[in-house]
Amino acid sequence: MAGHSQFKNIMHRKGRQDAVRSKIFSKLGREITVAAKQGLPDPTMNPRLRLAIQNAKAQSMPKDNIERAIKKAAGGDADNYDEVRYEGYGPGGVAVIVEALTDNRNRTASNVRAAFTKAGGAMGETGSVSFMFNRVGEIVYSPSVGDADKVMEAAIEAGADDVQSDEDGHIIICAFESIGEVFKALEALLGEAESIKTVWKPQTGAPVDEDKAQSILKLINTLEDDDDVQNVYANFEVSDEVLAKLSAA
Repeated sequence: MAGHSQFKNIMHRKGRQDAVRSKIFSKLGREITVAAKQGLPDPTMNPRLRLAIQNAKAQSMPKDNIERAIKKAAGGDADNYDEVRYEGYGPGGVAVIVEALTDNRNRTASNVRAAFTKAGGAMGETGSVSFMFNRVGEIVYSPSVGDADKVMEAAIEAGADDVQSDEDGHIIICAFESIGEVFKALEALLGEAESIKTVWKPQTGAPVDEDKAQSILKLINTLEDDDDVQNVYANFEVSDEVLAKLSAA
């Protein structure tokens, strides 16, 4: 899985470089509003809202924007967003999961289907690929919190399941159901995390060559560019040689 982790970091850096800041804030704000609307507006009493605010802060979202998104949930003019998951296959038979928050299911489904089709893939039914993934918690720390041994010790003490450390930082994996408890324990041991979220982690990877990897990246970028799409996950893996080429691109 080391290669998968490296490639994920490459994608993450590329996404942060290419993304329009206002679009990032818009998606973060939408998640905060939905979290506040579904639970209490107090993050200490609403774990989902607390995680949404933490992730917004990690992206340097202004405090006023965060407070406005929370207040929007209490207003009568707040949009009603549905949480929707789409699944399908991209180039090379790679399994793809798309999570969205939308106020128009027809629009979002049409956009997602069009992205799959244009990339040479196909959108399937819910459950068509998610069985190949595990729903887990992912907590990310910067390299500055310490070396791999220190983070591993903290993760074990906090009850996490796995740690992936490299020069870009530390990715701590835990059970989906225990992300709140693990995060609190890690916060006491290591301080504030860069991000805390639930993710779909592939059980196994689908090896692809450079051309297929580029096509999949293009599909992912197209999906992430949609205002309604919050997260995209895929189970592809590439060789070290392709990793080096993509890193240099």
